[in-house]
Amino acid sequence: MNYILSFDQGTTSSRTIIFDRDGVGVGFGQQEYRQIYPNSGWVEHDPQEIWNSQIETALAALSNSDLTASDIAAVGITNQRETTIIWDRLAGKPIYNAIVWQDRRTSAYCNDIRLKYGDLIRAKTGLEVDAYFSASKINWLLDEIPNARARAQNGELAFGTVDTWLVWNLTRGKLHITDPSNASRTMLYNINTLAWDDDLLSIFNIPRTILPEVRSSSEIYGEIETPAQLRGIKIAGIAGDQQAALFGQACFEAGSTKNTYGTGCFMLRNVGEKPVESANRLLSTIAWQIGGRTEYALEGSVFIGGAVIQWLRDSLGVIGTSQDVEALAAEAVDNGGVYFVPAFAGLGTPHWDQDARGLIIGLTRGTGRAHIARAAVESIAFQTADLLSAMNADSHFDLSELRVDGGATRNAALLQFQADILQIPVVRSKTAETTALGAAYLAGLAVGYWKGVEELAEHWESDRRFEPSIFQSQAAELREKWHEAVRRSLGWAK
Repeated sequence: MNYILSFDQGTTSSRTIIFDRDGVGVGFGQQEYRQIYPNSGWVEHDPQEIWNSQIETALAALSNSDLTASDIAAVGITNQRETTIIWDRLAGKPIYNAIVWQDRRTSAYCNDIRLKYGDLIRAKTGLEVDAYFSASKINWLLDEIPNARARAQNGELAFGTVDTWLVWNLTRGKLHITDPSNASRTMLYNINTLAWDDDLLSIFNIPRTILPEVRSSSEIYGEIETPAQLRGIKIAGIAGDQQAALFGQACFEAGSTKNTYGTGCFMLRNVGEKPVESANRLLSTIAWQIGGRTEYALEGSVFIGGAVIQWLRDSLGVIGTSQDVEALAAEAVDNGGVYFVPAFAGLGTPHWDQDARGLIIGLTRGTGRAHIARAAVESIAFQTADLLSAMNADSHFDLSELRVDGGATRNAALLQFQADILQIPVVRSKTAETTALGAAYLAGLAVGYWKGVEELAEHWESDRRFEPSIFQSQAAELREKWHEAVRRSLGWAK
Protein backbone atom coordinates (compact mmCIF):
# COMPACT_ATOMS: atom_id res chain seq x y z
CA MET A 1 0.00 0.00 0.00
CA ASN A 2 2.09 2.79 -1.40
CA TYR A 3 -0.37 5.67 -1.74
CA ILE A 4 -2.79 7.91 0.16
CA LEU A 5 -6.15 8.86 -1.32
CA SER A 6 -7.66 12.24 -0.53
CA PHE A 7 -11.29 13.33 -0.88
CA ASP A 8 -11.50 17.09 -1.47
CA GLN A 9 -15.19 17.96 -1.42
CA GLY A 10 -15.50 21.62 -2.40
CA THR A 11 -18.25 24.15 -2.92
CA THR A 12 -18.48 23.83 -6.68
CA SER A 13 -16.85 20.48 -7.37
CA SER A 14 -15.74 17.22 -5.82
CA ARG A 15 -12.17 16.05 -6.34
CA THR A 16 -10.08 13.06 -5.48
CA ILE A 17 -6.29 13.07 -5.59
CA ILE A 18 -3.96 10.16 -4.93
CA PHE A 19 -0.58 11.10 -3.44
CA ASP A 20 2.73 9.26 -3.18
CA ARG A 21 5.25 9.47 -0.32
CA ASP A 22 6.74 12.69 -1.70
CA GLY A 23 3.34 14.38 -1.65
CA VAL A 24 3.09 14.27 -5.44
CA GLY A 25 -0.28 13.62 -7.03
CA VAL A 26 -0.38 10.50 -9.20
CA GLY A 27 -4.12 10.16 -9.78
CA PHE A 28 -6.85 12.76 -10.17
CA GLY A 29 -10.60 13.02 -10.61
CA GLN A 30 -12.86 16.08 -10.59
CA GLN A 31 -16.54 16.66 -11.17
CA GLU A 32 -18.64 19.80 -10.86
CA TYR A 33 -22.16 19.53 -9.51
CA ARG A 34 -25.25 21.74 -9.38
CA GLN A 35 -25.49 24.99 -7.50
CA ILE A 36 -29.11 25.49 -6.46
CA TYR A 37 -30.52 29.01 -5.83
CA PRO A 38 -34.20 28.62 -4.79
CA ASN A 39 -34.55 32.23 -3.59
CA SER A 40 -32.46 35.38 -3.45
CA GLY A 41 -29.59 34.80 -1.04
CA TRP A 42 -30.28 31.07 -0.76
CA VAL A 43 -27.62 28.56 -1.84
CA GLU A 44 -28.17 24.80 -1.73
CA HIS A 45 -26.62 21.54 -2.89
CA ASP A 46 -28.17 18.14 -3.37
CA PRO A 47 -26.42 15.90 -0.77
CA GLN A 48 -26.86 12.87 -3.00
CA GLU A 49 -25.06 14.69 -5.82
CA ILE A 50 -22.25 15.53 -3.41
CA TRP A 51 -21.92 11.85 -2.48
CA ASN A 52 -22.23 10.54 -6.05
CA SER A 53 -19.77 13.05 -7.49
CA GLN A 54 -17.21 12.36 -4.76
CA ILE A 55 -17.33 8.61 -5.38
CA GLU A 56 -17.15 9.02 -9.15
CA THR A 57 -14.03 11.17 -8.82
CA ALA A 58 -12.44 8.56 -6.54
CA LEU A 59 -13.05 5.81 -9.08
CA ALA A 60 -11.72 8.04 -11.85
CA ALA A 61 -8.54 8.76 -9.85
CA LEU A 62 -7.95 5.05 -9.30
CA SER A 63 -8.59 4.32 -12.96
CA ASN A 64 -6.29 6.97 -14.41
CA SER A 65 -3.48 6.01 -12.03
CA ASP A 66 -4.00 2.28 -12.73
CA LEU A 67 -4.39 1.57 -9.00
CA THR A 68 -6.85 -0.37 -6.86
CA ALA A 69 -7.99 -0.21 -3.24
CA SER A 70 -5.21 -2.62 -2.29
CA ASP A 71 -2.66 0.08 -3.23
CA ILE A 72 -4.17 2.67 -0.89
CA ALA A 73 -2.94 2.88 2.71
CA ALA A 74 -5.67 5.28 3.88
CA VAL A 75 -8.10 7.98 2.83
CA GLY A 76 -8.20 11.52 4.17
CA ILE A 77 -11.26 13.74 3.84
CA THR A 78 -11.42 17.52 3.54
CA ASN A 79 -14.56 19.45 2.86
CA GLN A 80 -16.39 22.71 2.40
CA ARG A 81 -17.10 23.76 5.97
CA GLU A 82 -20.32 25.01 7.66
CA THR A 83 -22.52 23.53 4.91
CA THR A 84 -25.33 21.77 6.75
CA ILE A 85 -27.05 18.46 6.06
CA ILE A 86 -29.69 16.69 8.15
CA TRP A 87 -30.77 13.19 7.26
CA ASP A 88 -32.92 10.29 8.42
CA ARG A 89 -30.76 7.87 10.39
CA LEU A 90 -32.73 4.79 9.29
CA ALA A 91 -33.24 5.54 5.63
CA GLY A 92 -30.03 7.55 5.21
CA LYS A 93 -31.92 10.13 3.14
CA PRO A 94 -31.62 13.90 3.62
CA ILE A 95 -34.73 15.71 4.83
CA TYR A 96 -33.81 18.72 2.68
CA ASN A 97 -31.02 19.97 0.44
CA ALA A 98 -27.67 20.87 1.99
CA ILE A 99 -27.71 24.53 3.04
CA VAL A 100 -24.39 25.94 1.83
CA TRP A 101 -22.07 28.14 3.86
CA GLN A 102 -22.78 31.03 1.47
CA ASP A 103 -26.52 30.91 2.19
CA ARG A 104 -28.01 34.04 3.83
CA ARG A 105 -31.59 32.96 4.66
CA THR A 106 -30.94 33.12 8.41
CA SER A 107 -29.36 36.58 8.44
CA ALA A 108 -32.21 38.31 10.29
CA TYR A 109 -32.33 35.52 12.86
CA CYS A 110 -28.56 35.84 13.37
CA ASN A 111 -28.85 39.59 13.83
CA ASP A 112 -31.26 38.98 16.72
CA ILE A 113 -29.02 36.31 18.24
CA ARG A 114 -25.99 38.58 17.97
CA LEU A 115 -27.70 41.36 19.90
CA LYS A 116 -28.58 39.02 22.77
CA TYR A 117 -25.70 36.55 22.88
CA GLY A 118 -22.92 37.79 20.58
CA ASP A 119 -20.27 38.21 23.28
CA LEU A 120 -21.05 34.85 24.91
CA ILE A 121 -20.96 33.02 21.59
CA ARG A 122 -17.70 34.69 20.56
CA ALA A 123 -16.08 33.75 23.89
CA LYS A 124 -17.10 30.09 23.57
CA THR A 125 -16.64 29.54 19.83
CA GLY A 126 -14.22 32.21 18.59
CA LEU A 127 -16.80 33.07 15.91
CA GLU A 128 -18.85 36.09 14.95
CA VAL A 129 -22.58 35.38 14.92
CA ASP A 130 -23.37 35.03 11.23
CA ALA A 131 -25.55 33.03 8.85
CA TYR A 132 -22.27 31.64 7.48
CA PHE A 133 -22.00 29.06 10.29
CA SER A 134 -24.03 25.89 10.79
CA ALA A 135 -26.08 26.59 13.94
CA SER A 136 -28.67 28.91 12.41
CA LYS A 137 -28.99 26.62 9.38
CA ILE A 138 -29.77 23.66 11.65
CA ASN A 139 -32.34 25.74 13.51
CA TRP A 140 -34.01 26.72 10.24
CA LEU A 141 -34.22 23.11 9.04
CA LEU A 142 -35.71 21.91 12.31
CA ASP A 143 -38.29 24.69 12.27
CA GLU A 144 -39.21 24.69 8.60
CA ILE A 145 -39.25 21.01 7.62
CA PRO A 146 -42.48 19.33 8.84
CA ASN A 147 -41.96 17.18 11.97
CA ALA A 148 -38.18 17.65 11.82
CA ARG A 149 -37.82 19.02 15.34
CA ALA A 150 -39.86 16.22 16.92
CA ARG A 151 -37.98 13.60 14.91
CA ALA A 152 -34.65 15.13 15.91
CA GLN A 153 -35.59 15.03 19.59
CA ASN A 154 -36.60 11.38 19.17
CA GLY A 155 -33.16 10.54 17.79
CA GLU A 156 -34.42 9.82 14.28
CA LEU A 157 -32.33 12.49 12.53
CA ALA A 158 -28.60 13.12 12.19
CA PHE A 159 -26.80 16.37 11.45
CA GLY A 160 -23.45 16.70 9.82
CA THR A 161 -21.18 18.92 7.84
CA VAL A 162 -20.06 17.41 4.54
CA ASP A 163 -17.26 15.32 6.11
CA THR A 164 -19.79 13.67 8.39
CA TRP A 165 -22.16 12.97 5.49
CA LEU A 166 -19.39 11.33 3.46
CA VAL A 167 -18.16 9.14 6.32
CA TRP A 168 -21.73 8.08 7.15
CA ASN A 169 -22.24 6.92 3.58
CA LEU A 170 -18.80 5.33 3.23
CA THR A 171 -19.46 3.21 6.34
CA ARG A 172 -23.17 2.51 5.64
CA GLY A 173 -24.21 4.52 8.67
CA LYS A 174 -21.82 2.89 11.14
CA LEU A 175 -19.88 6.10 11.83
CA HIS A 176 -21.48 9.44 12.71
CA ILE A 177 -18.38 11.53 13.36
CA THR A 178 -16.60 14.79 12.66
CA ASP A 179 -13.32 16.36 13.77
CA PRO A 180 -12.64 19.48 15.87
CA SER A 181 -11.74 21.66 12.85
CA ASN A 182 -15.23 21.12 11.41
CA ALA A 183 -17.02 21.10 14.77
CA SER A 184 -15.49 24.49 15.56
CA ARG A 185 -17.32 25.96 12.52
CA THR A 186 -20.82 24.98 13.65
CA MET A 187 -21.15 27.67 16.38
CA LEU A 188 -22.15 24.87 18.75
CA TYR A 189 -18.69 23.67 19.79
CA ASN A 190 -16.76 25.21 22.66
CA ILE A 191 -13.15 25.62 21.50
CA ASN A 192 -11.94 26.01 25.07
CA THR A 193 -13.53 22.88 26.57
CA LEU A 194 -13.37 20.94 23.27
CA ALA A 195 -16.97 19.77 23.57
CA TRP A 196 -20.48 20.47 22.29
CA ASP A 197 -21.78 23.26 24.51
CA ASP A 198 -25.15 23.10 26.31
CA ASP A 199 -25.53 26.89 26.43
CA LEU A 200 -25.04 27.15 22.67
CA LEU A 201 -27.42 24.27 21.99
CA SER A 202 -30.01 26.04 24.14
CA ILE A 203 -29.55 29.41 22.39
CA PHE A 204 -30.10 27.85 18.97
CA ASN A 205 -32.70 25.33 20.24
CA ILE A 206 -30.87 22.32 18.86
CA PRO A 207 -31.14 18.85 20.48
CA ARG A 208 -27.86 17.12 21.29
CA THR A 209 -29.27 13.89 19.82
CA ILE A 210 -28.53 14.96 16.25
CA LEU A 211 -24.85 15.81 16.76
CA PRO A 212 -21.93 13.64 15.59
CA GLU A 213 -19.17 12.34 17.83
CA VAL A 214 -16.07 14.53 17.66
CA ARG A 215 -12.88 12.54 17.00
CA SER A 216 -9.34 13.81 16.40
CA SER A 217 -8.22 15.02 12.97
CA SER A 218 -5.80 12.13 12.49
CA GLU A 219 -6.69 8.61 13.62
CA ILE A 220 -8.11 5.41 12.16
CA TYR A 221 -11.89 5.87 12.42
CA GLY A 222 -12.93 2.77 10.50
CA GLU A 223 -12.95 1.28 7.01
CA ILE A 224 -14.84 2.02 3.83
CA GLU A 225 -17.68 -0.42 3.18
CA THR A 226 -19.11 1.08 0.02
CA PRO A 227 -18.55 1.37 -2.89
CA ALA A 228 -17.07 -2.07 -3.44
CA GLN A 229 -14.09 -0.67 -5.38
CA LEU A 230 -12.96 1.20 -2.24
CA ARG A 231 -13.91 -1.41 0.35
CA GLY A 232 -11.39 -1.98 3.11
CA ILE A 233 -9.52 1.32 2.80
CA LYS A 234 -8.94 2.89 6.23
CA ILE A 235 -10.59 6.27 6.86
CA ALA A 236 -7.90 8.05 8.86
CA GLY A 237 -7.95 11.85 8.46
CA ILE A 238 -10.58 14.61 8.55
CA ALA A 239 -10.18 18.39 8.41
CA GLY A 240 -12.15 21.34 7.12
CA ASP A 241 -10.75 22.59 3.84
CA GLN A 242 -8.99 25.68 5.14
CA GLN A 243 -7.39 23.91 8.07
CA ALA A 244 -6.32 21.14 5.70
CA ALA A 245 -4.69 23.74 3.43
CA LEU A 246 -2.83 25.20 6.42
CA PHE A 247 -1.53 21.70 7.18
CA GLY A 248 -0.73 21.03 3.54
CA GLN A 249 1.27 24.27 3.38
CA ALA A 250 3.42 22.92 6.24
CA CYS A 251 2.38 25.79 8.52
CA PHE A 252 3.26 23.81 11.62
CA GLU A 253 4.90 26.64 13.56
CA ALA A 254 3.08 29.43 15.38
CA GLY A 255 3.00 32.52 13.15
CA SER A 256 3.11 30.66 9.84
CA THR A 257 0.35 31.83 7.53
CA LYS A 258 -1.34 30.82 4.27
CA ASN A 259 -4.07 32.18 2.05
CA THR A 260 -6.24 29.92 -0.09
CA TYR A 261 -7.93 31.33 -3.18
CA GLY A 262 -10.98 29.20 -3.89
CA THR A 263 -14.67 30.01 -4.16
CA GLY A 264 -13.98 32.22 -1.16
CA CYS A 265 -10.58 33.29 0.20
CA PHE A 266 -9.42 32.14 3.57
CA MET A 267 -6.34 33.26 5.41
CA LEU A 268 -5.23 31.20 8.41
CA ARG A 269 -2.36 31.76 10.82
CA ASN A 270 -1.17 29.04 13.17
CA VAL A 271 -1.23 30.50 16.71
CA GLY A 272 -0.16 27.40 18.66
CA GLU A 273 -1.89 25.54 21.48
CA LYS A 274 -3.94 28.41 22.92
CA PRO A 275 -6.72 30.26 21.09
CA VAL A 276 -6.16 33.96 20.40
CA GLU A 277 -9.02 36.38 20.93
CA SER A 278 -9.10 38.80 18.01
CA ALA A 279 -9.46 42.54 18.49
CA ASN A 280 -10.01 42.96 14.73
CA ARG A 281 -12.98 40.68 14.12
CA LEU A 282 -10.94 37.72 12.93
CA LEU A 283 -12.18 34.27 13.84
CA SER A 284 -10.46 32.05 16.36
CA THR A 285 -10.79 28.45 15.29
CA ILE A 286 -9.32 25.00 15.79
CA ALA A 287 -6.65 24.16 13.23
CA TRP A 288 -6.36 20.44 14.01
CA GLN A 289 -6.12 17.93 16.81
CA ILE A 290 -3.48 15.21 16.60
CA GLY A 291 -2.54 12.77 19.33
CA GLY A 292 -4.28 14.70 22.09
CA ARG A 293 -2.67 18.00 21.08
CA THR A 294 -4.99 20.73 19.81
CA GLU A 295 -3.65 23.62 17.78
CA TYR A 296 -5.50 26.80 16.98
CA ALA A 297 -5.60 29.34 14.17
CA LEU A 298 -6.69 32.89 13.50
CA GLU A 299 -8.80 33.06 10.38
CA GLY A 300 -10.00 35.74 8.02
CA SER A 301 -12.87 34.79 5.73
CA VAL A 302 -13.73 36.28 2.34
CA PHE A 303 -17.07 34.93 1.13
CA ILE A 304 -16.66 35.74 -2.56
CA GLY A 305 -13.17 35.18 -3.97
CA GLY A 306 -12.91 33.04 -7.09
CA ALA A 307 -16.72 32.99 -7.15
CA VAL A 308 -16.62 36.52 -8.60
CA ILE A 309 -14.91 35.09 -11.67
CA GLN A 310 -17.60 32.39 -11.93
CA TRP A 311 -20.17 35.19 -11.78
CA LEU A 312 -18.53 36.97 -14.70
CA ARG A 313 -18.67 33.67 -16.60
CA ASP A 314 -22.08 32.28 -15.67
CA SER A 315 -24.23 35.35 -14.95
CA LEU A 316 -22.81 38.02 -17.24
CA GLY A 317 -21.20 35.93 -19.99
CA VAL A 318 -18.22 38.31 -19.98
CA ILE A 319 -15.83 35.34 -20.26
CA GLY A 320 -16.26 31.84 -21.67
CA THR A 321 -14.13 30.03 -19.11
CA SER A 322 -12.65 31.10 -15.80
CA GLN A 323 -9.17 30.90 -17.33
CA ASP A 324 -10.12 33.62 -19.83
CA VAL A 325 -10.25 36.30 -17.15
CA GLU A 326 -6.49 36.81 -16.93
CA ALA A 327 -6.11 37.64 -20.62
CA LEU A 328 -9.20 39.87 -20.65
CA ALA A 329 -8.10 41.78 -17.55
CA ALA A 330 -4.65 42.29 -19.10
CA GLU A 331 -6.23 44.24 -21.94
CA ALA A 332 -6.71 47.11 -19.45
CA VAL A 333 -3.47 48.83 -18.40
CA ASP A 334 -5.10 49.66 -15.07
CA ASN A 335 -8.56 49.44 -13.48
CA GLY A 336 -9.64 52.74 -15.05
CA GLY A 337 -10.91 53.90 -11.66
CA VAL A 338 -13.33 50.94 -11.45
CA TYR A 339 -13.72 49.09 -8.14
CA PHE A 340 -15.78 45.93 -7.67
CA VAL A 341 -16.98 44.96 -4.19
CA PRO A 342 -18.34 41.39 -4.62
CA ALA A 343 -20.54 41.41 -1.51
CA PHE A 344 -23.01 38.94 -3.03
CA ALA A 345 -23.33 37.14 0.31
CA GLY A 346 -22.59 40.08 2.57
CA LEU A 347 -19.06 40.77 3.73
CA GLY A 348 -16.97 38.62 6.06
CA THR A 349 -13.76 39.64 7.83
CA PRO A 350 -13.22 42.34 9.06
CA HIS A 351 -16.67 43.87 8.40
CA TRP A 352 -19.10 41.04 9.21
CA ASP A 353 -21.93 42.88 7.53
CA GLN A 354 -24.70 40.51 6.45
CA ASP A 355 -26.51 43.39 4.76
CA ALA A 356 -23.67 44.53 2.50
CA ARG A 357 -24.31 43.97 -1.19
CA GLY A 358 -22.16 43.92 -4.28
CA LEU A 359 -21.35 47.03 -6.24
CA ILE A 360 -19.27 48.15 -9.20
CA ILE A 361 -18.36 51.81 -8.92
CA GLY A 362 -16.32 54.28 -10.96
CA LEU A 363 -17.98 53.44 -14.28
CA THR A 364 -17.67 55.89 -17.17
CA ARG A 365 -18.58 55.74 -20.83
CA GLY A 366 -15.05 54.53 -21.45
CA THR A 367 -15.37 51.53 -19.14
CA GLY A 368 -15.19 48.23 -20.98
CA ARG A 369 -15.28 44.48 -20.34
CA ALA A 370 -11.57 44.48 -19.56
CA HIS A 371 -11.97 47.05 -16.79
CA ILE A 372 -14.77 45.02 -15.20
CA ALA A 373 -12.67 41.86 -15.41
CA ARG A 374 -9.64 43.62 -13.95
CA ALA A 375 -11.69 45.10 -11.10
CA ALA A 376 -13.08 41.65 -10.32
CA VAL A 377 -9.60 40.13 -10.14
CA GLU A 378 -8.33 43.04 -8.05
CA SER A 379 -11.25 42.65 -5.62
CA ILE A 380 -9.84 39.28 -4.58
CA ALA A 381 -6.48 40.86 -3.75
CA PHE A 382 -8.00 43.84 -1.94
CA GLN A 383 -10.11 41.61 0.30
CA THR A 384 -7.06 39.49 1.09
CA ALA A 385 -5.06 42.59 1.99
CA ASP A 386 -7.76 43.57 4.50
CA LEU A 387 -7.46 40.11 6.09
CA LEU A 388 -3.70 40.39 6.45
CA SER A 389 -3.89 43.87 7.96
CA ALA A 390 -6.26 42.56 10.64
CA MET A 391 -4.12 39.49 11.25
CA ASN A 392 -0.90 41.48 11.63
CA ALA A 393 -2.64 43.82 14.09
CA ASP A 394 -3.88 40.88 16.20
CA SER A 395 -0.54 39.10 16.17
CA HIS A 396 1.53 42.25 16.71
CA PHE A 397 3.97 41.44 13.95
CA ASP A 398 4.14 41.98 10.21
CA LEU A 399 4.32 38.93 7.98
CA SER A 400 7.43 38.88 5.78
CA GLU A 401 5.89 36.75 2.99
CA LEU A 402 2.54 35.11 2.25
CA ARG A 403 2.19 31.47 1.15
CA VAL A 404 -0.71 31.01 -1.25
CA ASP A 405 -2.57 28.13 -2.83
CA GLY A 406 -5.86 27.31 -4.51
CA GLY A 407 -7.22 27.32 -8.04
CA ALA A 408 -7.03 31.09 -8.57
CA THR A 409 -3.28 31.11 -7.92
CA ARG A 410 -2.85 29.96 -11.50
CA ASN A 411 -3.60 33.60 -12.35
CA ALA A 412 -0.15 35.18 -12.24
CA ALA A 413 -1.58 38.69 -12.69
CA LEU A 414 -3.68 38.24 -9.54
CA LEU A 415 -0.67 37.17 -7.50
CA GLN A 416 1.46 40.02 -8.84
CA PHE A 417 -1.23 42.52 -7.90
CA GLN A 418 -1.52 40.81 -4.53
CA ALA A 419 2.20 41.33 -3.86
CA ASP A 420 1.89 44.96 -5.02
CA ILE A 421 -1.01 45.71 -2.68
CA LEU A 422 0.49 43.85 0.29
CA GLN A 423 3.98 45.23 -0.30
CA ILE A 424 5.45 41.83 0.63
CA PRO A 425 6.42 38.82 -1.50
CA VAL A 426 3.70 36.32 -2.36
CA VAL A 427 4.95 32.73 -2.66
CA ARG A 428 3.00 30.18 -4.65
CA SER A 429 3.33 26.60 -3.48
CA LYS A 430 4.66 24.10 -6.02
CA THR A 431 1.75 21.87 -5.01
CA ALA A 432 -1.41 23.74 -5.94
CA GLU A 433 -3.60 21.09 -4.28
CA THR A 434 -2.52 21.83 -0.72
CA THR A 435 -6.03 21.30 0.66
CA ALA A 436 -6.19 17.73 -0.58
CA LEU A 437 -2.54 17.24 0.42
CA GLY A 438 -3.26 18.34 4.00
CA ALA A 439 -6.03 15.75 4.31
CA ALA A 440 -3.67 13.13 2.88
CA TYR A 441 -0.98 14.11 5.39
CA LEU A 442 -3.42 13.73 8.31
CA ALA A 443 -4.49 10.28 7.11
CA GLY A 444 -0.94 9.19 6.36
CA LEU A 445 0.30 10.17 9.81
CA ALA A 446 -2.46 8.09 11.41
CA VAL A 447 -1.40 4.89 9.62
CA GLY A 448 2.35 5.48 9.84
CA TYR A 449 2.74 6.23 6.14
CA TRP A 450 4.67 9.35 7.19
CA LYS A 451 6.53 9.46 10.50
CA GLY A 452 5.91 13.05 11.59
CA VAL A 453 5.48 16.67 10.60
CA GLU A 454 9.23 17.13 10.18
CA GLU A 455 9.13 14.73 7.25
CA LEU A 456 6.14 16.56 5.79
CA ALA A 457 7.83 19.96 6.07
CA GLU A 458 10.63 18.69 3.82
CA HIS A 459 8.09 18.16 1.02
CA TRP A 460 7.13 21.83 0.77
CA GLU A 461 8.56 23.72 -2.22
CA SER A 462 7.79 27.07 -3.78
CA ASP A 463 6.80 27.31 -7.43
CA ARG A 464 7.15 31.05 -7.96
CA ARG A 465 7.79 34.12 -5.89
CA PHE A 466 6.05 37.42 -6.73
CA GLU A 467 7.81 40.57 -5.53
CA PRO A 468 6.11 43.98 -5.14
CA SER A 469 6.52 46.09 -8.27
CA ILE A 470 4.86 49.39 -7.25
CA PHE A 471 5.67 51.98 -4.63
CA GLN A 472 4.12 51.83 -1.19
CA SER A 473 2.40 55.18 -1.82
CA GLN A 474 0.69 53.76 -4.91
CA ALA A 475 -0.49 50.71 -3.00
CA ALA A 476 -1.86 52.92 -0.23
CA GLU A 477 -3.78 55.09 -2.73
CA LEU A 478 -5.37 52.03 -4.38
CA ARG A 479 -6.39 50.58 -1.03
CA GLU A 480 -7.88 53.90 0.08
CA LYS A 481 -10.17 53.95 -2.96
CA TRP A 482 -11.08 50.31 -2.34
CA HIS A 483 -12.05 51.07 1.26
CA GLU A 484 -14.24 53.94 0.05
CA ALA A 485 -16.04 51.53 -2.30
CA VAL A 486 -16.51 49.03 0.53
CA ARG A 487 -18.01 51.71 2.78
CA ARG A 488 -20.63 52.42 0.12
CA SER A 489 -21.63 48.73 -0.04
CA LEU A 490 -22.23 48.34 3.71
CA GLY A 491 -25.75 47.95 5.03
CA TRP A 492 -27.35 48.15 1.59
CA ALA A 493 -29.96 45.43 2.25
CA LYS A 494 -31.21 46.90 5.53
